[in-house]
Amino acid sequence: MKLMKSRGALALTLVAVLLGTVSCGLPRSGPNKREIFAGSVLNGGDAFIVTVNPAVTRATAVMPALGFSSTFLKAGVMAPDIISSGDTLGLTVFENVKDDPLLGNTGQRVSALQTLQVDGQGYIFVPYAGRVKAAGQTPEGLRDVITRKLDPQTPDPQVIVQRLAGNGSTVTVSGSVAGQGNFPIDAPTRTLSAMIAKAGGSTLPLPVAVVNVTRGNRTEKVWLADLYSNPRLDIALRPGDTIVISQDTRAFVALGATGAQNRVPFQTQTLSALEAIATVGGLNSNIADPTGVFVLRNEPAEIADAVLGRTDLVGDQRMVYVLDLTKPTGLFEARDFLIRDGDTVYVTEAPFVQWNKTIGAITGTAAQANTLNTTANNLGG
Repeated sequence: MKLMKSRGALALTLVAVLLGTVSCGLPRSGPNKREIFAGSVLNGGDAFIVTVNPAVTRATAVMPALGFSSTFLKAGVMAPDIISSGDTLGLTVFENVKDDPLLGNTGQRVSALQTLQVDGQGYIFVPYAGRVKAAGQTPEGLRDVITRKLDPQTPDPQVIVQRLAGNGSTVTVSGSVAGQGNFPIDAPTRTLSAMIAKAGGSTLPLPVAVVNVTRGNRTEKVWLADLYSNPRLDIALRPGDTIVISQDTRAFVALGATGAQNRVPFQTQTLSALEAIATVGGLNSNIADPTGVFVLRNEPAEIADAVLGRTDLVGDQRMVYVLDLTKPTGLFEARDFLIRDGDTVYVTEAPFVQWNKTIGAITGTAAQANTLNTTANNLGG
């Protein structure tokens, strides 16, 4: 009799341990709707929970605007033959004397100076003319200047100036392009799109390619798609410009009962909540609660004020936007609500999922308890 009681006590003890384990909590993908709403400011929490409607969608539809400033837009197209620092010039002087030419030997009426480098200050040195400002001038303008300087010393000099290959009027193209390098600004490549084409074009998908242009200590950027569709953005280049084509770095995080849980890069300039859900494979039809789709973000005070109808908020505010896809307009709201960089899209599990997990755990526990009891009986037998 004592042995039977001992076996029964052992089984009951094991069952109690297993049931206690179940009661401690079941695995799940994150908080449920009740727990999220419990964190609302109205309940003493630190997040504002807002149901998405057309007014909220309009107030939050703020996306980063890429484009060039008026400084870049108003820069005129360079003349193709403008001389710049770093250029190499060829200079030929014809003198109208035979016996005692200024630049050549006796009887030599033609003097050729083939490699005159324009220095960092934009000057060249011409014998008997001294330092002459070349940068910013055309070869024709420089010819006139040199002619005037030599004319008092040799009668009626004839001067020819040629702009040779050099590294003065060039730009650097790098990043996600077919051919990176340093390219001269010439007649066909005086604008941004033409220079990108000369470098072989972008290797990125058009919707996610960003063009960064650095001029001096200032960098500005534009979407490559906008550059191609809006001729006004096709700015004129300047010597020393650096052009870098890079991929859009924006991303959102998908969590909960979605097809995939991951950090997801943007694939288009704008991304709606509906598109974000579709990007990760949609809702998990086995466990997702379509009434519990949440978008979490830190919202600037001015936007949070507009959403909440307030004017007193200071600093970034934690906002939780709620989408109910079962409502008549739910899918439209999700289609219109824009996702921003750094957002978290979270989908809760349906209530019955935890119930099924609990039942499964209990029935599994009962089965385990029965097995343990049988084992105990066998051991006692």
